[in-house]
Amino acid sequence: MILFFGTRPGKTKTIAIQNTPCPNCGQTNTLSLVTTANYFHLFWIKLFKISTDSFAECAHCKRGFYKNEFTEKMKKAL
Repeated sequence: MILFFGTRPGKTKTIAIQNTPCPNCGQTNTLSLVTTANYFHLFWIKLFKISTDSFAECAHCKRGFYKNEFTEKMKKAL
């Protein structure tokens, strides 16, 4: 019997972060949070979540921020 298993990303969710300035350019209401979960699958059926990746991006200066680079205001807004 052949088993098809591995990991695959889930749906990407995008959330606008309100009333929080960008640490790079200082513009407010330009940050958006993008979250993607990774799942273990067996025969292309998602069984359980392995990890979650998050990053924020500024629409004005196009600078991206990983989760470990979030400021306290960005963490509080979430």
